[in-house]
Amino acid sequence: MRKNVYILSDAHLGSWAIDHKRQQERRLVRFLDEIKDRAAAVYLLGDMFDFWYEWRYTVPKGYTRFLGKLSELTDMGVEVHYFTGNHDIWMFSYLEHECGVIMHHKPLTTEIYGKLFYLAHGDALGDNDRKFLFIRSVFHNRTCQRLFSMIHPRWAMWFGMTWAKHSRMKREDGKEPPFMGEDKEALVLYTKDYLKTHPDIDYFIYGHRHIQLDLMLTHKNRMMIIGDWISQFSYVVYDGETIFMEEYIEGETKP
Repeated sequence: MRKNVYILSDAHLGSWAIDHKRQQERRLVRFLDEIKDRAAAVYLLGDMFDFWYEWRYTVPKGYTRFLGKLSELTDMGVEVHYFTGNHDIWMFSYLEHECGVIMHHKPLTTEIYGKLFYLAHGDALGDNDRKFLFIRSVFHNRTCQRLFSMIHPRWAMWFGMTWAKHSRMKREDGKEPPFMGEDKEALVLYTKDYLKTHPDIDYFIYGHRHIQLDLMLTHKNRMMIIGDWISQFSYVVYDGETIFMEEYIEGETKP
C-alpha cells in the first residue's frame, strides 16, 4: 500500500508577531505525529522558522518539539525535505546532521509516484520588486553572511527577529494581500512562462504567499500555493493518484 506525501510551508515558528506561537508549534507537531505512520515523505517548503541563523557552534534556542518530531520522522524512515525560504536562508547543515533532514536551497523538480513535481518556496520567482531582490541578494551573499556571523548571537538574533516582525507587521493586519488575479500574481506569471519550456511538469507547488490557490493551467498542468501554518493550517496531500489541499483540524486528518 502506498503511503502519502505531505507538503506544507510557512509556519514562521518563533515569530514575535504571532501571539500564539507556542500553541502553534504544538499544533504543527501534533499534525506531524498524526500523519507519521502513513507518510512516505514530508516536504517543508520554507519559512518554517520566522528567523533562523546557524553559527559554527550554536543555533537558535527553542523549537525543541518541532525539531524532535522531525528527528522522529526521519528515524522512522520518513523522508523529510526542507526548502529554505526568505526567512530561513541561513540554514546550513544543522538539520541535516542532527535531524536527518534533506536540505534544498533551490527549486526542485522531482518525480513522485510517476508524476513530475516542481517544488519551491517561491520567493523571487517572477518578483520584480527591486528593493526585495536587492535585500535578498545581500542576504544570500557569502561575504555578508560571514560578517553577520561575527556578531554575537544575542544581538544578531535580536536583529533578525525584529526585522522579521517588522516585515510582517508592515502589512495590513500582518497578513499577505489576497489573491490578485492571474495577470498580477508573480508566481502564476512565472509558472505560466516556465511551463512553456517545461510542459512535462504535472504539478507546481509553492509556499511564500500565504494564500490558498489551486489553479489548473491546462488540462494536465496544475499549480498550488499552499497557504500557511499561522492561521490557515493548510497542507497538500498526494497519494499517488489524487492530489488535494486540506486544512488541519485536530483529530480529523484524513488517511
